[in-house]
Amino acid sequence: MNKEHNEKRIAVALGDFDGMHRAHKKVVTGAEDVIIYSVNNRFSLLQKSIFEKRYPNAVFADFDEIKHMNGEDFIEDILIGRFHAGMILCGFNFRFGKMASWSAVDMRKYLEDRDIWVRILEHLDFDGEPISSTRIRSEILLGNVERANEMLGYNFTFESEVIQGDHRGRTIGFPTINQHYPEGLVPIKFGVYESIAFVDGKAYKAFTNIGIRPTWRVEETLCETHIFDFDGNLYDKTVRIELVRFLREERQFSSLEELKKQLEYDKSSII
Repeated sequence: MNKEHNEKRIAVALGDFDGMHRAHKKVVTGAEDVIIYSVNNRFSLLQKSIFEKRYPNAVFADFDEIKHMNGEDFIEDILIGRFHAGMILCGFNFRFGKMASWSAVDMRKYLEDRDIWVRILEHLDFDGEPISSTRIRSEILLGNVERANEMLGYNFTFESEVIQGDHRGRTIGFPTINQHYPEGLVPIKFGVYESIAFVDGKAYKAFTNIGIRPTWRVEETLCETHIFDFDGNLYDKTVRIELVRFLREERQFSSLEELKKQLEYDKSSII
């Protein structure tokens, strides 16, 4: 390894980074200008489109290419051959190589005579247990987005194109934008959430109903967001929605007037 390589110490962070939660961030902030190498690419907690915007230094693995590599080949061909790594960052539970046969400690031992640093980060706890993507997915499934957000380190977020709706909300003073819940994102408890809508880079208070809309049932999960103090045509635009907290479960209404009263109450609980 030449002197120039040693001085630059190109850092590569390894992990699945599903959602880039607080424990993941602890890994990727271990060095400046780190290359984030995402090895799994499930993106059930954070859409790839948002991930790419937030982390332009990310490289997404071709899992079919690496899943049959043994540990030595992964280190030699990917980490050294492709990225010229002088420093490697990973979590304590990171495993790699065919059948996940190599551990982070195995990698450190393999590289200890190669002048390549391997920094292994310990777990980060929340409520006495390690933060993990599995825990966060479980909380979102239960509608506990506040707890999920604490572990993520940001509000649970999705984005999708605004589609045509039936315009019922507009007739009672609560126009909504309609979006499909993104495919592949973790299943979420149906109901109404306090939210934040981002339109052309500006944040607006909002509330979002996610579900099948029992009063006027739809066949697939629909997200209907009422944006406070906004009036404009957003059809075919991509809007980002952040969920802040769960307000209530979906329910069936006997009339538009009953729905309007509930929506007024929902709005007042946010303002």
